[in-house]
Amino acid sequence: MNIIICGAGRVGFTIAKLLSEQNHSITVIDQSSEDIQKINDGLDVKGIVGKATYPLILEKANAAEADMIIAVTKNDEINMLICQIAYSIFNIQKKIARIRSKDYLNPKFSKVYNKENLPIDVIISPELEIAKSIERKLEAPGALDNVIFAENKIRLLEILVRDNCPLINIPLNELTKKFPKLEANILGVIRGEKFNIMKKTDILKKNDKAYVIINSEQMQQTLLAFGHEEKISTKLLIIGGGNIGFNLAKNIEQSIESARIKIIEKDKTRAEYIANELNNTIVINGNGLDEEVLSEANLEDVETVLALTNDDEDNLMVSVLVEKFSKDKRTMALINKPNYSLLQSSLKIDDLIDPRMNTVSSILKHVHKGTIETAYTILNGEYEVIEAEIIETSELINKELKESNLPDEIRIGAILRGKDIIIPRSSFVFKKEDKVVFLAKRDQMSLVESMFRISSF
Repeated sequence: MNIIICGAGRVGFTIAKLLSEQNHSITVIDQSSEDIQKINDGLDVKGIVGKATYPLILEKANAAEADMIIAVTKNDEINMLICQIAYSIFNIQKKIARIRSKDYLNPKFSKVYNKENLPIDVIISPELEIAKSIERKLEAPGALDNVIFAENKIRLLEILVRDNCPLINIPLNELTKKFPKLEANILGVIRGEKFNIMKKTDILKKNDKAYVIINSEQMQQTLLAFGHEEKISTKLLIIGGGNIGFNLAKNIEQSIESARIKIIEKDKTRAEYIANELNNTIVINGNGLDEEVLSEANLEDVETVLALTNDDEDNLMVSVLVEKFSKDKRTMALINKPNYSLLQSSLKIDDLIDPRMNTVSSILKHVHKGTIETAYTILNGEYEVIEAEIIETSELINKELKESNLPDEIRIGAILRGKDIIIPRSSFVFKKEDKVVFLAKRDQMSLVESMFRISSF
């Protein structure tokens, strides 16, 4: 596809990199000549310096031939205007915009986003997506990540293999005998800096990060099988009452009845606002780095601390303070700068949250052709976990798994057929309307799209 990306920041750069490596034709527009220089030097894409709201700049990007435009500049209004011009002048059919302001996201005004008014096909809201992602992590204590597929019937768990894991050194094909009732499929592991697709005779090792497809109803049993006995946290302290912290608290109030949430927010006006908007959350106006404020929040009683301010350094320091003054707390920190991930183990932070990859995953699922519904990226997009539906034109229909000639870089995880979850054996036969969740390497995406073949949009 011919795709124009407007905005060459971290998200725009990452999307351009991943899509160009999937053999899409990519053009990136940004006002910053420095950012475009990085694009031109580092990627096999076309970079243009200029305002993407100018029709002449879009024309220079060959917008008349574009299949899709992705607007991820730092400004909501500019992203909206880009989509309007892309449609009105160049008739670009698929338009994706990153929008952050809660006023634009209010469901009351959703009618504004249509072809007659503001022609935006997909709105990506990073703060809302990250809040949902954190909530899912809290639902799966012991897992590094927890992703929903197939109408919430199937989950992908990322699980750290610790030295107490009873599955260590057991070949995968023997795990079924050990746990016959467990509907789970280990797709692969990150070992060191590399992702390994797991074969039947492979074994898990200490410090592996395992990616496991499971029946959603067996989340607790799966985590126990891996030696994780952590309980769901109901006593939470959120540092930072911005859009992420506020939306997270709002979601948890609705989903976990027994939750006791406290938010520390530095700005007095913001603290008063979120206190009025939330029902059962205690809001404290103060600095999360102040030991007296942490004491006022009764840190000793808290089970999980989430540092979600707009400042990476503050988030890291809060996590360090929590570790110093109150051990055995789960700590999660929002980090925008990728280099800080190197500090995770030395600072003893349980989980670093990268908003960039969250946004990228949200956008990628709308780029793929065919019936692909959901995409989750692993190792900066080197691999994706995908959900797609089998339609009558698919080459997989009525074929056994062992006869499907799938390359080694594609691994079927689980299938939703009606209400049934199936972990497939080699004799499994694909049928029309099966929802398939599977792992695929980046360079296999064109094959994946042809397997679930329908028109582009």
